[in-house]
Amino acid sequence: MKTTSNSAPAPSKLSILRQLCNLIPNHLVPKLARETGAEAQARTFSPWSHVVSLIFAQISHAIGLNDICDALGLFSGPLSALRGATPPSRNNLSYANKHRDASLAEKLFWEMLDHLKRISPRFGTGNAGRGVTRRFRRVIHVVDSTTIQLVASCMDWAKHRRRKAAAKTHVRLDLQSFLPRFAIVDTAGENDAKRARELCAGIRAGEIVVFDKAYLDFDHLFDLAMTGINWVTRAKDNLQYKVCQKLKKAGDKKILRDDLIVLRAPHSRGKYPEKLRRVAALVEVDGQEVEMVFLTNNLDWAASSVADLYRCRWTIEVFFKQIKQTLQLSDFLGHSANAVRWQIWTALLVYLLLRYLAFLASWGHSFTRLFTLVRSVLWRKLDLRALLESYGTAGGSFRYIGAPQAAYFTGF
Repeated sequence: MKTTSNSAPAPSKLSILRQLCNLIPNHLVPKLARETGAEAQARTFSPWSHVVSLIFAQISHAIGLNDICDALGLFSGPLSALRGATPPSRNNLSYANKHRDASLAEKLFWEMLDHLKRISPRFGTGNAGRGVTRRFRRVIHVVDSTTIQLVASCMDWAKHRRRKAAAKTHVRLDLQSFLPRFAIVDTAGENDAKRARELCAGIRAGEIVVFDKAYLDFDHLFDLAMTGINWVTRAKDNLQYKVCQKLKKAGDKKILRDDLIVLRAPHSRGKYPEKLRRVAALVEVDGQEVEMVFLTNNLDWAASSVADLYRCRWTIEVFFKQIKQTLQLSDFLGHSANAVRWQIWTALLVYLLLRYLAFLASWGHSFTRLFTLVRSVLWRKLDLRALLESYGTAGGSFRYIGAPQAAYFTGF
């Protein structure tokens, strides 16, 4: 096994920031700028300079427009070597965040995800031979959302509860690759269940999707079942049902009940007329066993497999923890909905680029350590891949274990 090396990192002709941005193909941002109309709005501040500025803001943890403009102005020489990028003025950056269509950043993320998966297919498949994914040998999707707190007094468009404002990011995560397959950035006031259909639109027959109970919509779940998609979710406490058959329990003492049921409420029964499977099991949370009740349309799996699949949902909480604790999603550079979307989509893009670098270098440590290392040498001219490889594989695990206690953190 390799260990951490004490030798000096190999030098490079390119800065770390330039090497990171060079992962984005030359033609991609100009092409998307033409498609979204951003090119027509660009005079002195190009869409490419805009993207580079926001990438820098994410990695450097800039907390305001002045931070970005002053820092990039001081490094205008190395910045210009990055395909002619120019440092922004405060007014230019503020105006671009507010008026330049944030769909450019959204499309850039998805185009980059497809591009990196094409040039490195193993990056897209991830660890398909480990844990639950090895047992089921099919794509497992996890759907959930995270709320990002904003400043209520400045953001009327994002009012959420009393005296609060928030944006919400809905994500469908591929459990094998730990990469998003679909994402929606919107206000936090809308019910999660209304976004379930959009999030699941690309799932194919035979695949598995795991929901939190906030996405429970029997009309949608029935459509998934009819198309051959297996799903697992939590049952709500007020679920009205009738037991049709008590399935024989295995020797697992943590499985309390395993029944086939039909819904009793006329409204719910009209949406889902077929039988469902209800599994009650003891699940360990924060060191204590808690009873949880799961629903699924699959009648053949072992009851323990249903509980194990839902336990995989905690993996997405780890994903949210990674992006919230490392990327800049606490201080926003603008108050408009468009500016917030620019910042969130750029954060996801930086997460993707760093994950790809970790894949290339077989990074064996935490995502937080990777982010901190890159941030500390952003303008240094070092070989980035060699730098990451010099840290070896000992001392940690790049992929966090999806456990509820690992996903908990204060402030979010």
